[in-house]
Amino acid sequence: MTVQEIMTPNPVTVDVTDTVQDVIDVLNDMDIRHVPVIDNGILAGMISDRDLRDFTLPMMVSFNNPEQAAQRCKTPIAQVMHSDVITVGSESEISEVAEIMIDHKIGAVPVCDQIEGELIGIVSYIDVLRAATDLF
Repeated sequence: MTVQEIMTPNPVTVDVTDTVQDVIDVLNDMDIRHVPVIDNGILAGMISDRDLRDFTLPMMVSFNNPEQAAQRCKTPIAQVMHSDVITVGSESEISEVAEIMIDHKIGAVPVCDQIEGELIGIVSYIDVLRAATDLF
């Protein structure tokens, strides 16, 4: 079974100029945990709800300074995202993606066109688990 069979095509994305608050809103509105970050149409990074929790935790701990919290939420997501993104092609085997997720402790992998390099989908651990469930 290949990634193309289980991936979410044309995933929701955010732009490198979006703020932390913008991305939090997208994750909440779309009920997703991972989102690719795009710069002029090119995959520039990935951000997860866990990354954002780690970034916002200090401001949640100190409610004393709401101005500081508001400023922190205005941080461009490019300063928080992971830019060393592991990608796979649509013809990759699901077992390969599962191994990548386990080895790198990540919950989603962008799927890119192997020739053009453009983002065409995303595969998450939920997609992999659904595929595994179908096999059982």
